[in-house]
Amino acid sequence: MKPPHHKAGEKFLKGPVPLAWLASSARLPGKTLHISVVLWFLAGLNNTRSVSLPSSVLRSFGVDRSAKRRALDWLEEAGLIMVERHPGRNPRVILLDASNFDGRS
Repeated sequence: MKPPHHKAGEKFLKGPVPLAWLASSARLPGKTLHISVVLWFLAGLNNTRSVSLPSSVLRSFGVDRSAKRRALDWLEEAGLIMVERHPGRNPRVILLDASNFDGRS
């Protein structure tokens, strides 16, 4: 039996997403895994590893502004992302290569 496939026009998560990266993210507290999935979704949608992360997108995943800030801090601390922050603007997040961390975060 084949795995499920998205319907035409339906949004989907584009891969490949490094499993070690995702597993490291899953071990971090709070809504970090939620943020990680959104980051990879936006990266696949825009075909780039540098994405803007608006709070409006995160609301549909049950993530508020403070959870977003904490999760970005934890992901950055774990070496999974770099974040460019500017007052009054959405953060710009750069997804780092899996080789930039040891996978034990």
